[in-house]
Amino acid sequence: MEELRERPGPPWRRWVERTGRGPAWRSALLVAVFTQIGAGWAAHAQSGRAALDGFARLLLLIGPALLVVRHRYPVAVAYGVAVVTLVYVGAGYPYGPVFLSLALACFAAVVAGHRRAAWGAVGLFWAGHLLIGHWLYRWLPPAGDGPTPWAQEVGVTAWVLAVLAVAELVRVRREQWARDRAERAAAERRRVDEERLRIARELHDVLAHSISVINVQAGVGLALLDSDPEQARTALATIKAASKEALGEVRQVLDTLRSPGEAPRSPAPGLDRLPELVEQAAAAGLTVEVSAEGEPRALPPGVDLAAFRILQEALTNVMRHSGSRTARIRLTWRPHALELGVDDDGPATGGAPGGSGNGLVGMRERASALGGTVEAGPRPDGGFRVTAVLPPKADAFQEDP
Repeated sequence: MEELRERPGPPWRRWVERTGRGPAWRSALLVAVFTQIGAGWAAHAQSGRAALDGFARLLLLIGPALLVVRHRYPVAVAYGVAVVTLVYVGAGYPYGPVFLSLALACFAAVVAGHRRAAWGAVGLFWAGHLLIGHWLYRWLPPAGDGPTPWAQEVGVTAWVLAVLAVAELVRVRREQWARDRAERAAAERRRVDEERLRIARELHDVLAHSISVINVQAGVGLALLDSDPEQARTALATIKAASKEALGEVRQVLDTLRSPGEAPRSPAPGLDRLPELVEQAAAAGLTVEVSAEGEPRALPPGVDLAAFRILQEALTNVMRHSGSRTARIRLTWRPHALELGVDDDGPATGGAPGGSGNGLVGMRERASALGGTVEAGPRPDGGFRVTAVLPPKADAFQEDP
């Protein structure tokens, strides 16, 4: 896979790509322009309030200026804008878009996860507004001003709660989106890991069986090269056939890597190729007896492939790790499951009976992926036994037409 490289561009664009937020100064500039213009209109409509002067214009600029850093310092900005807005209201200036800066500051704090700070800033403003409107108004401009009507207080409270409710809703949605992205990324990683494991199992099963046959036949050919050339020729023919089959199956696995999502060029092996597997084992000097019980049924492709690979790996282990030259395969067709059994009479030669462990792990993984089980171990009377059940689900087998 190619490494991801950081896209070139100005710093604010990289900030957007990392945080998902646009440049804060642009929105702050728009708020500043709108606040200055809207405050002028509000002053004409509220002639009883104090006239806008230089100090009022400065306060109307400080709020939007603080919004520039609201993503980096959401708590400080929320409290700072609340204090600036409270000073503006306490100075008797007209109501209007001055509250927009406070709404955006608290919104940014909630979205950033600082809910308590947002509620604290809003609570500070609301308590200060109550204090100014019902007690401090006697000593604050404009002169002769009376207490704030309670209807106006209700309106301010409703506005505050609406801002916080919208901010909470956006925060919840952003967290949900973040969880969804994380879950999709985790699912993709699991899919890649499962595909890698599937390919590793497939290559192990193909190569282990074919190379075992080739190894046995190569030994036979070398031993009989001088004394029985015809038998040596047969061994070489078996090596050629086994290697050709292995190359074909490896090529099929590699094709799925080169063209993901495309259908394979040849069907995956299944129990219909069990006679070929028996013939290969016979060519390697292993006599295989096959017995079946119950009525055979059509298998889903995944179950069919797993059954074939489990039998293939079990026979490979017999050829590599057992002194017995006879193996017995049992196919038991149950109403909702297929039971596979492979027995040999031993004794174990070379490595541990049953193999080095990778083959048994691969068999168990294949069965487990379908909801089945695999049990393998020495028999009480000697030898080795592998038993697999695929799969114990009522809907695992296709219904008869």
